[in-house]
This record gives sequence, structure tokens and C-alpha cells, in this order.
Amino acid sequence: MAVDISFVQNIGEKLKTNLGKVIIGKDDAITQTIISFLCQGHVLIEDVPGVGKTMLARSLAKSLGCTFKRIQFTPDMLPSDVTGVSIYNQNTREFEFRPGPLMAQIVLGDEINRATPKTQSALLEAMEERQMTVDGMTYLLPQPFMVMATQNPIEYEGTFPLPEAQLDRFLMRIDLGYTSLSNEIKILEQQKLNHPILDLEPVISLDEILRAQELVKYVHVSPPVERYIVELVRETRQHPEVYLGASPRGSLGLFRAAQARAALLGRDYVLPDDIKTLAPNILPHRIVVSPAARLTDVSAAKIVKEILNALAIPGGDLGGGAM
Repeated sequence: MAVDISFVQNIGEKLKTNLGKVIIGKDDAITQTIISFLCQGHVLIEDVPGVGKTMLARSLAKSLGCTFKRIQFTPDMLPSDVTGVSIYNQNTREFEFRPGPLMAQIVLGDEINRATPKTQSALLEAMEERQMTVDGMTYLLPQPFMVMATQNPIEYEGTFPLPEAQLDRFLMRIDLGYTSLSNEIKILEQQKLNHPILDLEPVISLDEILRAQELVKYVHVSPPVERYIVELVRETRQHPEVYLGASPRGSLGLFRAAQARAALLGRDYVLPDDIKTLAPNILPHRIVVSPAARLTDVSAAKIVKEILNALAIPGGDLGGGAM
């Protein structure tokens, strides 16, 4: 199948422009979100309150014309509050399934780490298999499907750390950070009367979304680049300061995200540069640093950066097999 790179690139530009009307001065975060969406991944946004985490998810849903549901996670939530519940109908004398907020195309899990592990686990099947099982019945989730979750990194009281199985299902962990002085002034001026999200319109159709997601899979990845991805991930498992390294799902996530990035940049083949750019957002949250290393202020991000600097970069004709 020939890769229509211009089509994918055009989709990316439309989304980036539309999201940029609401999320000011955060081009990197917007690009990472678009990459995640194109390769059908999920995003964990970890940052302080008020920087636009929720607005990014809402803007993406409106730009795509997708159904959007928001789940405000709290410690007293039950799994059925997320997935839905079967209710007995006295008229028909049958149980009817009432779907929860998880039955949407773009799902925002706000402050996900405030829910108990039992409730967090309700997302595991949905995020990996695009389906959910309630009372023994399996329900397919709509396409496209994406979970965007947020958590506040500075509040620990009343929160539950996300388990490794949950973190591993997020393709990327991104942060928005505070904006620059000029951009913050622009935000004030933009929102004097109305929020710009109120005027946001869909810029691509459902058929275009699904076609772009399919085309990305055909971007060429040469054997040397494949080996580079696997060696990078394997190094996280062998590092002396790592207790638990990135999984094969991390390798696949890096592979898929690199394909999407290459397509957005107008290439039908992946370069090592794509891997080096994406690895800091895809690998650190999958790594558990050893307790001894944590005492010396070693972080997963530092370990990934160290491995990237030490690992040999493949050369040669990396796009030779591109279609």
C-alpha cells in the first residue's frame, strides 16, 4: 500500500492549527498529542493545575468532531461509574446495559490518580483491547478511541500512584508547563469575552481520521532503525539503576509514534532522529528506578537521556525500502 504522506501531513496541519487557537504557545505538546492520536495511543498529561490539560482534550474532541466524555475521578468512585451498569427493566423483564462515560471516542480521565486502584483498573481492558466487559458481556468501544488522563504531580494527599500496568498503556506522558509572558498576555486578550473553544469547529471527518490512522502504519521503518528501537528499550532493562525496564509494548509504542512523526514531517520513512525525539515522552513512565538510585536523585528521564547519548545511531540508507 502506497503511503499518501501529503494526506497525513495535511490532517496534522489542520489539527495543529485548530488546537493552536485554544492552546497557546504549546506546539510541542500539541504535536505529541496528534502523534499519539494518529497511532491510536493514549496520553497521560502530568502538570500543575490551570495550564490547559482539560482544555487540550476538549479541543481535540471538538476538532475531530468526536464524542467526548469527562470522568472526574474521586476516591469513592466504583468501576461501574466508569464502564456502566446493567439495570433491570420491569417492563421488559430484562437487564438493560446503561453505558458509562467510557463509551465515547475521546475520554478525559481527570485527576486519574485520585481513584482507587480498583476503579483505575476499569480502564485497563478498554485502553488495550478497545472493549469493555460488564456482567459477563463484552461491548466494543467506538472508533477512534483515545483516553487522555491528567494528574497533578504536586499533590500526594488523597491520591493513589498509577500501577505499572496502567502507566504502560499510556503511549506518552507529556507536560504543558507555564506559558511565556507574551503568550499569557495573548490568553488574557483572547478570553476577555468568550473562551475560544466555544467557536472551535471540526476540521476533519471520521473517514479522514480512520484513513490517516491506517496510512501511518505503512510508513517504512528500516531494519537498522528497528534494531535501534529494540536496543534502546532493552538498555532500560539492563541499566544498573533500573528496577523494572520498559516493556515490549514500549518498543511497539516507540515504533508506531516514530511512523506518525515521520508522516507529519512529510517523510515515508523513519529516521533515528524520530526515535531520539520521542523516547523522552514514551519510555520514562514505563521505567521503575531502583530505591537506591532514587536516594541519589536519579530519575527515569535522566536514565533515558543517558542511554540515548551512549547508544550508537544507525547510519546508511534508512529510507531505501520506502514505498
